[in-house]
Amino acid sequence: MTNFVPTPTVPAPDIVRCAYMEIVVTDLAKSREFYVDLLGLHVTEEDENAIYLRSLEEFIHHNLVLRKGPIAAVAAFAYRVKSPAEVDAAEAYYKELGCRTERRKEGFTKGIGDSVRVEDPLGFPYEFFYETEHVERLTQRYDLYSAGELVRLDHFNQVTPDVPRGRKYLEDLGFRVSEDIQDSDGVTYAAWMHRKQTVHDTALTGGNGPRMHHVAFATHEKHNIIQICDKMGALRISDRIERGPGRHGVSNAFYLYILDPDSHRIEIYTQDYYTGDPDNPTITWDVHDNQRRDWWGNPVVPSWYTEASLVLDLDGNPQPVIERTDASEMAVTVGADGFSYTRKDDSAAGTDAVGFKLGAQV
Repeated sequence: MTNFVPTPTVPAPDIVRCAYMEIVVTDLAKSREFYVDLLGLHVTEEDENAIYLRSLEEFIHHNLVLRKGPIAAVAAFAYRVKSPAEVDAAEAYYKELGCRTERRKEGFTKGIGDSVRVEDPLGFPYEFFYETEHVERLTQRYDLYSAGELVRLDHFNQVTPDVPRGRKYLEDLGFRVSEDIQDSDGVTYAAWMHRKQTVHDTALTGGNGPRMHHVAFATHEKHNIIQICDKMGALRISDRIERGPGRHGVSNAFYLYILDPDSHRIEIYTQDYYTGDPDNPTITWDVHDNQRRDWWGNPVVPSWYTEASLVLDLDGNPQPVIERTDASEMAVTVGADGFSYTRKDDSAAGTDAVGFKLGAQV
């Protein structure tokens, strides 16, 4: 049975958005080729141990930190909060939860000021900050604009063995659920959760964890994603395309998943929808629906369900990975299980689940 995280009596910090991720890479030069030369992220600054990158529309110091280290892993999922006082609120909130916290007035990375990092109840390294160095927003630097330009950081995706527990914890933290995946027994396989007015700032995917499933950057249009595929083909690195391009059912976004030199998974993402109204409805998908993960009904490659990046504790050590005991989405939907569908028959109504019969709307 799920043991839910208790709700603290102190207010949760007011989170604005996902802001940056710090990842550890084993070969900084190869990672630079991938993120700068291939994907076109812009270098804010770099040294022999780290590269600070940002997307085209960003004005804070960075959206991604590549830090050289011995083990490929994720050091921080960082969120910007609404004011300096909210960093205090985050520290108090997690201390009441009994989580380990570390506060640095000078920040944990270049370009970021007063911050608190925590080992959260799910085992993930979260960071909360407000103070940041402003840099040039490159929206009108068309001389720098590439055909596959990444314009902003969109979201994180986290693998956890207990999605209901994680969902309650993040809802207590102020996140709202835009979409989820469940079965008829009420088992939750994934949940998409947001603070900014898009489908998600982070998502919880059910599996062995804590691990980082992917970090996603947005483009303006589908053709930007197709250009990245063409570029990878021209460079003879198309084997690093793991999945896509395609259209998600969940989020409605056009997507591509690729793997960096350390097999950190990156999603390139565009065209989801607005979620800012207070009564924005939650969309629930049937885990057996072939179109939930891919709108065109294409099967999901098994590695997408099983492979993910380790995450670090505050000492820089990998967190132990706990096995998921609930039914896994891979077991339900991958392979010849006979239970998935594109049009779910409804014998009582004589129509399928979406109200169509032989191509005609009823």
